[in-house]
Amino acid sequence: MQPDTLFVFPSRLKWMAVIAAGTTVKQLTFGHRTAAAAKAALDSRLLAGAIPGDKDSSLVRRLQAYASGTVDDFHDIRIDFGPLSPFRRRVLEQCRRIPYGSTVGYAELAAKAGCPGAARAVGNCMAANRMPLLIPCHRVVCSDGRLGSYSAPGGPETKRRLLALESGN
Repeated sequence: MQPDTLFVFPSRLKWMAVIAAGTTVKQLTFGHRTAAAAKAALDSRLLAGAIPGDKDSSLVRRLQAYASGTVDDFHDIRIDFGPLSPFRRRVLEQCRRIPYGSTVGYAELAAKAGCPGAARAVGNCMAANRMPLLIPCHRVVCSDGRLGSYSAPGGPETKRRLLALESGN
């Protein structure tokens, strides 16, 4: 079994940190002012056995390119969802299918996950997303056009920034 690898690196979306096992991502965080803050935002249990990764990995390069405006849907990146309820897994899998530059409403995502009427539960699932950008929860908005909340540093302003980045603005 491969040890987990830790990548901490700067980007145009501030500092990012990723923990991966081989080519499977376990957690990603971004938007931090310092490398130490990005690292501190990771799950301490995952971080405990992680070894430093190569700053020139293709994942690091792709995330930095995305932060600079390069189109990337990250669909080919394997994700370790960890222990989740079947509902949460379906929601995150459906969220992953939202095309780059598009948005869907919380209620629409709930329906796509097979649970119409579960918009609030979808919001809770998005708030607990351990892999923003790879599972693009910033693309999930309120049905009335409001952005809604966002759990990454900077909150809704970061969400607005990501949507603008993906729209080419």
